[in-house]
Amino acid sequence: MKENTPFFKLGDLQESVRNHLLRCKSQNVMRRLLEKDHTLWSPDPIPEISDRLGWLNLPNEMESKLQDIQRFTEDIRKNDFDYAVILGMGGSSLAPEVFKETFGSAHNCPELIVCDSTHPDAIKHITKTIELKKTLFIVSSKSGTTVETLSFFRYFWHLVSKKNSQPGDCFVAITDAGTQLEKLAIEREFRAVFKAPSDVGGRFSAFTEFGLMPASLIGVPVSDVLLNARAALFNCFFKDLNEKNSALLLAAALGQLTHRENKLTFITSPSLQSFPSWLEQLISESLGKNGKGLVTVVDEALASVDSYGKDRAFVYFYIKGEESKEVLFLLKSLEEHGHPTIIIPLAKKEALGQEIFRWEVAVAVAGSILKINPFNQPDVVLTKELTRKMMDMNKEGTPQETHSETIDTSDSVRLKSSLAELLSSSRAGDYIAIQAFLPPNKKIKNALQDIRLQLLNQTHLATTLGFGPRFLHSTGQLHKGGPNNGLFVQLVDDSPEDISVPETQYSFRTLIKAQSLGDFHALKQKGRRIIRVNLGTEPLKGLEAIAKTFCS
Repeated sequence: MKENTPFFKLGDLQESVRNHLLRCKSQNVMRRLLEKDHTLWSPDPIPEISDRLGWLNLPNEMESKLQDIQRFTEDIRKNDFDYAVILGMGGSSLAPEVFKETFGSAHNCPELIVCDSTHPDAIKHITKTIELKKTLFIVSSKSGTTVETLSFFRYFWHLVSKKNSQPGDCFVAITDAGTQLEKLAIEREFRAVFKAPSDVGGRFSAFTEFGLMPASLIGVPVSDVLLNARAALFNCFFKDLNEKNSALLLAAALGQLTHRENKLTFITSPSLQSFPSWLEQLISESLGKNGKGLVTVVDEALASVDSYGKDRAFVYFYIKGEESKEVLFLLKSLEEHGHPTIIIPLAKKEALGQEIFRWEVAVAVAGSILKINPFNQPDVVLTKELTRKMMDMNKEGTPQETHSETIDTSDSVRLKSSLAELLSSSRAGDYIAIQAFLPPNKKIKNALQDIRLQLLNQTHLATTLGFGPRFLHSTGQLHKGGPNNGLFVQLVDDSPEDISVPETQYSFRTLIKAQSLGDFHALKQKGRRIIRVNLGTEPLKGLEAIAKTFCS
């Protein structure tokens, strides 16, 4: 099978990248990776490495498991389910979302919906969209204890129980063996339980049951995707172990880019638009630690060459036939201005399997180059701990922030001065991260994208956008563990809507508020520059106020 051949134009980084590559070759990095040699990242066989390398064998191993997955898929189709809702976070939901957005749902297959927002408005929107009796809920969590996933489960279980005497028929679990979720699924007689390999971390789990079962459910040709992944495995480890090894070259480039052009900006053709969101977690959570890291810039509007700082590198993915002359012309201009570029054409959608595996290999090797353990996420824990602290406050009421911490958009003078003060603190190589603990609907996304473009044109800084709590499981690690070069704008609202979480003492509004406050204080503890803005009861009007502030 033909490889998706990347075209690297690295400019004056070419020599240093080649030196990295030759060093990896002399140290037999690819052979050692295939042999799962922990000394690539640590002299000691620590569990976070030794127990996280099972993804290397997935392209071969998962083919034998497809029969069970496809048998389940056929059963679901026969039972006339119109919707399949994934209740998950991070690695449990990002790969299925990429498969959904790339391939869509085939004829007679359910529509896949991802539920990964704890905002009450987002959950109510899903509830109104689906028909409960014709919906399969996929409760997806590696640890089986993810608070968001279990909260989603309890809410939808309560609703289904009102309409179905056997609610378990509408639920399936994907988790590791022996988890709390597996026990819960057995106790409540779920339709099925899929046990994923325990030696694969969440962000490397696209080719486990977490990614392949939902993909099969909507008619994605998963066998062909795995076939492409096997081709990538062969190309990485057996076909070409010299300077032409694309995974090794990509790893060397990623390692070098962290030193200067550390804003990795992704552009795609329409079919692949969601793929960078998966890469965002893989790269940010794997390499964003110990004060190092790459900032992944996803879904940023294209701008003129002069709008981009010297800290940018660009990656363009396209399906052959979907390439844009405008983008290719822009990339050529960017190359002439000294920006490193990587162009990766895919022959067809199924070739996405090659890219997933190649980037997993490249990120793992880049971790070795940077002397970083790419399989842990140490700084994610801080936000979780502070969120729990905020949730404990709920025993005496909703978590509260002091007036001095939060800016209300109705206070235009304070809003303008606070935004100006934040932006004036910027230095060369900084980026602006918008953290939106808001419902991720189309209108709000469009308004936020307009603000990103305003910021880019005004400051020439890279901009990122993450919806909370989703980003906490991906870029959240980079924000707190990576270099201190982020300007953070946290956006919250006062939605009048709320939903109680059955079987608990809290509501979704309480949960998302605790999560936003937990991350705010985590960033403050890490010495990050951050402001917190409350958009009020009508977030769109609040966003309009922010946009007007930049124009005044």
